Amino acid sequence: MEFTKLQLKTLIGNHIKRKNGLNEVLEMVLNGMMKTERSAALEYQSGNKANGYRPGRVYGHGKLLELRIPRDRNGEFYPKVLMLLRSQQEEVDQLVSALYGQGLTQSQVGQVFERLYGRHYSTSQISRMIDWMHIEVEAWNNRPLETYYPIVFIDAIHVKVRRDTVQSEAFYVVLGVTPEQQREVLAICHFPSESATGWQMMLQELSRRGVNQIGLIVADGLIGLPTAAARIFPKADFQRCVTHAKRGLLARVRTEDKPYLAADLREVFATDRREDTSEQGWKRWQACCDHWKVKYRRFARLRNDPDFQLCFTYLNYDWRMRSMIYTTNWIERLNRDFRRVLKMRASMPSEDAVITLLGTVAMEKTAYRRKVPKLDYEKRLFKSSDRRPAPG
Repeated sequence: MEFTKLQLKTLIGNHIKRKNGLNEVLEMVLNGMMKTERSAALEYQSGNKANGYRPGRVYGHGKLLELRIPRDRNGEFYPKVLMLLRSQQEEVDQLVSALYGQGLTQSQVGQVFERLYGRHYSTSQISRMIDWMHIEVEAWNNRPLETYYPIVFIDAIHVKVRRDTVQSEAFYVVLGVTPEQQREVLAICHFPSESATGWQMMLQELSRRGVNQIGLIVADGLIGLPTAAARIFPKADFQRCVTHAKRGLLARVRTEDKPYLAADLREVFATDRREDTSEQGWKRWQACCDHWKVKYRRFARLRNDPDFQLCFTYLNYDWRMRSMIYTTNWIERLNRDFRRVLKMRASMPSEDAVITLLGTVAMEKTAYRRKVPKLDYEKRLFKSSDRRPAPG
């Protein structure tokens, strides 16, 4: 039976008015186009024939389209129209991930798409469109790593996660500096709370992924962390973050004493003295404690605290790069980027959703592609560098 153009227009118009009618028409048109394309492709091929159909899905007018994709006996046929649809879908997925990674919620991404395409996208539809982000981040978070990292910064960020109730949970972040002086987020993982045991497991995972040696680990003052790190990377030096140590000390004195203690601590933890040593820094620390213990007894206990000795590891390295390694500032900046995309979300639905979001942000840090200057003055860490130190 043949139809005129007017009859076809009427039939299609009536069908489109039905619920989900437009998608059904799209399915019929695409299936017909693919079948015709296969017939044309097989017309001049000897020994190859049509071999039925396989089911397939592409994203259509707000819903998934169920397609019958033609097959050939030799397995060589792939419809060009399907390639075009999938290329278009990849572009849409990338746009969704870009918006989501910039801090928009799934609901807000749906609103943007409604303005762009003139139709509503539900949260579940947007969620399906960003499923590829989960796969990509998971592959990135399990990729093989280099055998040696001169410097590694570690810190945890706390994010509210919905389970039976909403509570803050810890997400461990590792930022490495490569031998080429570039920064690279090595891993993001989840434990409900931060602990030395959790960090030991995290470092074990780095070892499993190929890391054999670390030159220097920079971290906060979590109890037991230096010992846990030494179990996995015994040759690595450990630098306790001076900024975290200062915050803890300032929090324990009266408001009127804070400016004076802060000035003393700047003197204790100086970074610009060329001939300074960790022994000299430790003596300054003890003198500072002797001064302040008269008013605050806690300083008497801290005077010989071995954990505070780890605050002066940076003085064993070249004076020109000490300001880059005596705190966890670099990873704190990364955590600020994480908080920026999290701030529009009161809580996250799962730890996987958090890791996907944080991983997307970390993967897109273009600043990490730039080489960081001054680090290779320290030949013990950057062994392969042939840079000559500046005169003087």
